[in-house]
Amino acid sequence: MPSILPEGDPAPADGSLPARAAVGAEGRRFGVYVHVPYCRVRCGYCDFNTYTASELGGTRRDDYAGQVQAELTFGAEVLRRAEIPDRAASTVFFGGGTPTLLPSDDLAAMLGRIRDEWGLAPGAEVTTEANPDSVDEAYLRRLAEAGFTRVSFGMQSAVPHVLRTLDRTHSPERIPLVTRWARDAGLQVSVDLIYGTPGESLADWERSIGAALDTEPDHLSAYALIVEPGTKLAAQIRRGQVPEPDEDLHAEMYELADARFAAAGYAWYEISNWSRSAETRSRHNLSYWTGEDWWAAGPGAHSHIGGVRWWNVKHPGAYAQRIAAGVSPAHARETLTEQARREERILLETRIADGLPVEALTSAERRGIPQLIADGLIDGRAAIAAPGRPARVVPTLTGRLLADTVVHRLLG
Repeated sequence: MPSILPEGDPAPADGSLPARAAVGAEGRRFGVYVHVPYCRVRCGYCDFNTYTASELGGTRRDDYAGQVQAELTFGAEVLRRAEIPDRAASTVFFGGGTPTLLPSDDLAAMLGRIRDEWGLAPGAEVTTEANPDSVDEAYLRRLAEAGFTRVSFGMQSAVPHVLRTLDRTHSPERIPLVTRWARDAGLQVSVDLIYGTPGESLADWERSIGAALDTEPDHLSAYALIVEPGTKLAAQIRRGQVPEPDEDLHAEMYELADARFAAAGYAWYEISNWSRSAETRSRHNLSYWTGEDWWAAGPGAHSHIGGVRWWNVKHPGAYAQRIAAGVSPAHARETLTEQARREERILLETRIADGLPVEALTSAERRGIPQLIADGLIDGRAAIAAPGRPARVVPTLTGRLLADTVVHRLLG
């Protein structure tokens, strides 16, 4: 079942935000995330807040788009009452779950409400995740007509036995079809991969990399499989039915992916993400790493405005009840201290190719930089200022593999 929500401070029923949330808002970009919690089957490795038909407890998928639209209208009013300057959404991301289990008109209607309440900035990036077997040509054309600009396909692997272990329902042959259909519809294409599945060899992984590159996507993501407690996969490993993931093999797989992607013209910009150009980076995902603002709608969705973070009730039934009552669906929230925000910035910006400005570190923290350079964990050239180029902490390939070590060294 999905993971338990964190506890926090009580969230007000009217959603009101403290005055500090508005401080500096005009200098931060604004995005919207829409969580669609439905899946046809539950993948054995997944602990996201998702539900199959048998787990919905009487709630109906047919009602969901209307509930989200109501929350979006509620959210726009919350931000207005907080006197946060009007900002058009520069990015929108529909994630899940499988957003494309809903009719395309439902996704279009939710995007339409975002446009009505906040507007979309010129050149806004609008993405939906999709399972390869949940869309066809007509569906993708409708998304493009509605204003979507990107689709991110959960490919995960091109090897049948790996897909079976992950409980994925599509066949490898589906990937070239859906990526071509998306491109023909005028959508940018991202392909998501997972490496380190129990029983997956380095040769299996190389086959998946090759298949992904053959589709010539605009963007690639590659995530190491994490065995989450309470999942089917965790139980299988505990019972000895499948082997535990091998961390050394994970590192080899990451290095292979980075080399193959680079050779094909893709540059890394965040530890798990590569793109053909700066223009095809996922700007929405980058907003999470750089501390921008976003309203997140849907069960279990996490929002962030000016250092205030809150998360909605988890189950679609509880969410529907809150929306019907006209009150905030938030379960709890936290207001980050300035120190917590600064430490979080170090944690997040040392993961990206643009790096963390050295000036964001205290003098004590900067003392760790020479040793990080000597150990090959950060780029020595980037860490030294030059005319027109401020000093930044940028991880090397080894530093990406040891990202937690870089952060711990800086924070002491």
